[in-house]
Amino acid sequence: MSYQQVHITLSSQDAEQLSDAIMEHNALSCAIEDAYAGTDAEQEIFGEPGEPTQSWDNSLLLVLFDEKTDVDTMIKLACNDIGIDIPNYQIQTLPEQDWVRLTQAQFNPIQISQRLWIVPSWHNAPDDNAINIKLDPGLAFGTGSHPTTRLCLQWLDNNLSAGKTVLDYGCGSGILAIAAMKLGALSADGVDIDPQAVEASIINAQENQVNANFITSDNDQLAKQTYDIVLANILANPLRLLGSLLASHTKSGGNIVLSGILAEQADEMMAIYQEWFDMNPPIFDEGWACLNGVKR
Repeated sequence: MSYQQVHITLSSQDAEQLSDAIMEHNALSCAIEDAYAGTDAEQEIFGEPGEPTQSWDNSLLLVLFDEKTDVDTMIKLACNDIGIDIPNYQIQTLPEQDWVRLTQAQFNPIQISQRLWIVPSWHNAPDDNAINIKLDPGLAFGTGSHPTTRLCLQWLDNNLSAGKTVLDYGCGSGILAIAAMKLGALSADGVDIDPQAVEASIINAQENQVNANFITSDNDQLAKQTYDIVLANILANPLRLLGSLLASHTKSGGNIVLSGILAEQADEMMAIYQEWFDMNPPIFDEGWACLNGVKR
């Protein structure tokens, strides 16, 4: 069976409402993107806790219908439901494909360093002698492809010595804690606000046959524990607020590693964390910064 994919360009103010309405009229799926993605006008928007929700100036709705649906009628009904004029749209026919295989083809092994690879389960490891982390894209953030995760992994590979204890604060997929164990850490704990991330991390650790511990941030299990290395690959706004907490979990002489920070935010974040740490020069990759320092 083939499908009909509809591209609808409209203001972001109407996009959310139309997305909900169109799902009530036989749409199989609906996604909202920046209408100018991939152009010079693309807007980089990052959601951060505690800050107002932002949206693009104009949005692109990608709506999927089956081949028999009267798309024109469904869009007209959805627009009538929310009281807007019918926006411009185009309909594209998508032939039947092996969508699982097509999706998998987008994710190949990622080389992090000379000896460290991230390998999806449907691929063979390019180097059997390397340290290979088996990880599939899923609900939780962190597959090794983004510069923020890559910077943290490279720091671990270059600096982690055997027998160290590690805390991954905001663990996402668990990739940093798993990598730490594979690189020789004595123990690794991961914490995340999202129960789905914790669940994904537990599954990923089992797949990689490592014994790492993952809990939600409302669990007081780690309240008084300190670590040789504390990693936080999250975003700038929570990192601004978490300095004292992260410092309290870092042993004297231990290391802090911070990522999820835009390059232009690096100086500000270093100034905040210098209250507890002697900070080293930042490391940059594709407009992102990784900071690290030693606890006084």
